[in-house]
Amino acid sequence: MEQSAEIRVCHLADAAATAALGRELASLLLNGGGPGGGAAPPTLLLQGELGAGKTCLVQGLALALGIDEPITSPTFALAQHYSGRGADGEPHALVHLDLYRLEQPAAAAELFAQEEEEAGALGAVLAVEWPERLPWLPDGAWRLELQHDGDRRRAVLRPPHSAA
Repeated sequence: MEQSAEIRVCHLADAAATAALGRELASLLLNGGGPGGGAAPPTLLLQGELGAGKTCLVQGLALALGIDEPITSPTFALAQHYSGRGADGEPHALVHLDLYRLEQPAAAAELFAQEEEEAGALGAVLAVEWPERLPWLPDGAWRLELQHDGDRRRAVLRPPHSAA
């Protein structure tokens, strides 16, 4: 992964590489990746067009959290909750939210607030697809943009409070 002023860029050859990035991000989010000291859960905002690999990345994230049930896009359910036990033996949870169908910013914000509270109560990682539906970007959240780059993908990771 290339690094430039806190922003990290990498090129992903295939779905396996995208899932591997998800596994790497799990460690980052669990080890101080959240806003620190607050009640907000570690949050990853996933941006990218349809088919860019957002759900594939969440599948890798879930594997690293010890979640062995199938991870599917929550486009129609809007939110999915998962739990597992990591390699460290510790219980982990994941809340996977998809705001794609919520075209009204107020509706997206209301659902996000409910799921953020639930994730905080569960001690879960919160992964949000289509955060651009929100009227704001949550403080303390990591942002990952996935873009098609020929026959592979380009991933741009921005840490919380990045000026870029």
